[in-house]
Amino acid sequence: MERKVYEIGLHPLTYEDIEKILEENMELRLSEAAIERIQKCREYLDNKVVESEEPLYGITTGFGSLCNRNISPEDLCTLQENLVKSHACSTGTEVEPVIVKLMLMLKAHALSLGYSGVQVETVQRILDLYNHEVLPIVYDRGSLGASGDLAPLANLFIPLIGDGDVRYKGKIRHACDVLKELGWEPIKLKSKEGLALLNGTQFMSANGVWALLRAFKLQKKADIIGAMSLEAYNGRIDPFMDCIQQMRPHQGQIDTAANVRRILEGSEIIKQPGKATQDPYSFRCIPQVHGATKDAIDYVSRVILIEINSVTDNPTVFPDEDLIISGGNFHGQPIAIPFDYLGVALAELGNISERRVVQLILGKRGLPEFLVAEPGLNSGFMIPQYAAASMVSQNKMYCFPASCDSIVSSNDQEDHVSMGANAATKLHKIIDNLERILSIELMNAAQGIDFRRPLKSSPFIEGIMTEYRKSVPFLTHDVTMYLEINKSIDFFRHMPIDF
Repeated sequence: MERKVYEIGLHPLTYEDIEKILEENMELRLSEAAIERIQKCREYLDNKVVESEEPLYGITTGFGSLCNRNISPEDLCTLQENLVKSHACSTGTEVEPVIVKLMLMLKAHALSLGYSGVQVETVQRILDLYNHEVLPIVYDRGSLGASGDLAPLANLFIPLIGDGDVRYKGKIRHACDVLKELGWEPIKLKSKEGLALLNGTQFMSANGVWALLRAFKLQKKADIIGAMSLEAYNGRIDPFMDCIQQMRPHQGQIDTAANVRRILEGSEIIKQPGKATQDPYSFRCIPQVHGATKDAIDYVSRVILIEINSVTDNPTVFPDEDLIISGGNFHGQPIAIPFDYLGVALAELGNISERRVVQLILGKRGLPEFLVAEPGLNSGFMIPQYAAASMVSQNKMYCFPASCDSIVSSNDQEDHVSMGANAATKLHKIIDNLERILSIELMNAAQGIDFRRPLKSSPFIEGIMTEYRKSVPFLTHDVTMYLEINKSIDFFRHMPIDF
């Protein structure tokens, strides 16, 4: 079957585009408009190098604190290759393939805008790596998030010159060998190209985009599972009525309450008389807490959308204005702070989820203690709450704002950095924990709903219950619990979110 094609540089990227490209394994091609822009900028830069009597930062000079060292014309290509080699210092854990693919995609798109002075063949080779699944080995530590993501981007692009390692057909191999196998010559970098590849925020941005794509789904799943817990707890629908939301019309709050009403439409349990006068905050305030997270996700998504459609390398080349400007568009602060904000917002979904878990195992509202028929003989759902609490606490630790820190680098030339890469990478740790916390709540909520039988919940929730029980059974006695938690996590990751 022929692959669908997405033309890079034809339109601004959207989250819908990116998700479709990834899910449908689309081929990326440079649009004709992008080729023209790239070529025009490169020709201008070539002429400028020949004509200019003034030093051009990173083009005819050294880098960082070495910006005052002029480089001879015959050494300009060597300068760029040396830059890539010396800066390939990312370390730690290998970055997962989907994020590497996003880095390649985002960098190709940024270069396609035609302000970076690269060769067309350089951008085309980036797309070749993407399309042939020749994925450079990049590690998750080493970026300060200013001067761009120098270390991880150097690891990402060193295979272009035939060096470094790549993951190809499931194996880690030296890039030179794979290039030969595919009949590709190493790219001969011209003036500024190494700097254009290494400057930029694509490591931060790729991690952020992947976190947001996960967050878009998690916010819906949190509403579903919160509604299931409300049913299990025999809670009230009143706090979710639209009229009360309109008295404090934050959009996330309005949307969350509407979601819960839709999810519970047709439920017998929610209509039962004789309910308690008030529910604990972890149930009653779902619209306010989940809604605040939704508003944060919406804000961060708008900031990152601007970022991935921007030019963030340095210097920036303006052919029409006859300008080459050395500025600071590579600085990660505009996205570092939002990443920290997103981490706090996502962690709060786990925080309130664990509180609902506790309420369900306390032996209240007609439910047995620890959600098991014979507590004492059986510990039931006692210890899954411990696991959830541990991860909630760990997420609080990850919520320390990375963007509050800065360490001087490059001999005092780069005297303020964003630490945006640290803010971005810890989002995945928060999200991984959040998935597990919500999966534990799902176990508890499903167990509690089954204790409400023969009453039925809404058709939507009953549909989830039917599918969930194919994987995770109702527990009548103690079992090896981590196995059930793992099955719940697997179900959670694939559960439907259309209601």
